[in-house]
Amino acid sequence: MSSLLKDVNLLGDNIPWLHDFRQQGRLVFADKGIPNAKVEAWKYTKPNMFLNSDFAWVNSENKTGYKPELPFDCYKICFVNGIFAPELSDFPPETEIMPLIEAIMLHPEVRERIGKLANSEQHNFAALNAAYLNEGIYIHIAEGVKINKPVCLICHTESGGILLMNNLRNLIVLEKNAQAEIIEYYNYSGEQKSCYFNNIVNEIYLGEQAKLEHYKVQDEAFKAIHLAINSIEVKKSASYKSFCLQKGADLARNESLINLEESCAQAEVNAVYAMNGWATLDITTDIRHLAAETFSQQLVKGVVGGQAKGIFQGKIHIAPNAVKTKGYQQHRALLLSDEAEVDVKPELEIFADDVQCTHGSACGQLDAEQLFYMKSRGLDEDIAKKMLIDAYLQEVIAKVDDEKVIDWIKLVLKLPEEN
Repeated sequence: MSSLLKDVNLLGDNIPWLHDFRQQGRLVFADKGIPNAKVEAWKYTKPNMFLNSDFAWVNSENKTGYKPELPFDCYKICFVNGIFAPELSDFPPETEIMPLIEAIMLHPEVRERIGKLANSEQHNFAALNAAYLNEGIYIHIAEGVKINKPVCLICHTESGGILLMNNLRNLIVLEKNAQAEIIEYYNYSGEQKSCYFNNIVNEIYLGEQAKLEHYKVQDEAFKAIHLAINSIEVKKSASYKSFCLQKGADLARNESLINLEESCAQAEVNAVYAMNGWATLDITTDIRHLAAETFSQQLVKGVVGGQAKGIFQGKIHIAPNAVKTKGYQQHRALLLSDEAEVDVKPELEIFADDVQCTHGSACGQLDAEQLFYMKSRGLDEDIAKKMLIDAYLQEVIAKVDDEKVIDWIKLVLKLPEEN
C-alpha cells in the first residue's frame, strides 16, 4: 500500500477545497489499502501485483513522439503517460471542454460534482485517485446541444521501463436534451510486457432526456494494470449506452455504477473480454433502479484461453418505489483451454412488485461439430476457431450504434498470443 502513496507537489494545493479533497482520499486509502479476497467485491480479482511493485508518480512532458491515429473522424483529447497533451488535442467548438484542474479553479459548481458519484469511502482506488487529483478532463455539453462527431479520450502509455502510475479523473456533464458519443481508448507503445498502472475514474451526469453513447477500448500492455470506475447518474427519460472491450493488461477491471434516478431513465451496458496467458479481466456492474418505469439491459461475453481468468460481477437493484421496472442481464463465456477460468456472480435485489427482471450465465467450449464441419471444408483449424469466435462475439459488438466504431473494434479485437 505505501508504495502507491507518494509525497508529490500538485497544482492548486493552496486551494483549501482541493487540498482537503486530496488529503481525504489519501487518508481513506491509507486506512483501507489494497483490497483482498476478504472484500466481497474483490473476491475473485486479487490485485497481488501491487504488493511487490513500487510504482512511480511522474509528472513529465510528452517525450514519446506519439501521434494519435484512428480510422474515423473524431475530436481527440490526448493524455500521454497520464499527462494532458494539448498539442495533440482538438475540441468541438460548441462544447465546454478543459483540463479538470482548470475547471476546478474556474467553476465552483464543478467542485460540487467531483467525488459525489465515485465515493472514496466506498471504493479504495477512487480514494487513491482522489489523493492525486490533478489530471483529467471536464466536458460540459449545454442544453440541446448535439456533438456532430465522436469525442475520443486517448490515454497512451510508453513507460520506458519505469513503473508509472497514472491517475485520471474525467467529469462529463450532459444537460437536458444534450447528445454525445464519447470513446475512451487506452493503448501503449514500447515493450509488449511493459508494466504500469492506469487508475481511471469517470463521473458522468445525464440531465433530463440527455443521450450518451459511451464506448471504451482497453488495449494495454501484457503486464499493465488497468482499474476503472465509471459512475453515472441518469435523470428522467435520459439514456446511457455503453460498450467496453477489455483485451490487454495483466489485470484489468472495468466497474460501472449506474443510478437510474428518475422515471423512464435507461441504461444499456455491454462488454467483451478476450485474453490468453495469465491475464485477469474483470467486468463489474451495479445498476440501481431508483424510480418507476426505468429500464436496464446488459450483455457480456468473454473468450478465455491459456491460464487466464475472466470475471463478471453484475448486480441489479430495484428500489421499493421502482415499480414497472425492467432489468435484464446475460453473461456468456467461451473457455479455450482446460486451464482457463471464469468466475461469475450475477445478483438481483428486488424490493418492489410489478417488475420484470432476469439474469443468467453460461460457460462452454467451441462447438466441436461446427469446428469439424469447417475443417472438413478445408479450413485450417486456427482459422476455423477464429471464425467461430468472431461470430460468437458479433452479437455484442453489433450493439454499438456507430458502424465506423464497430469496424475499428473488429480491427483491435485480435486475441493476443500466449504471454
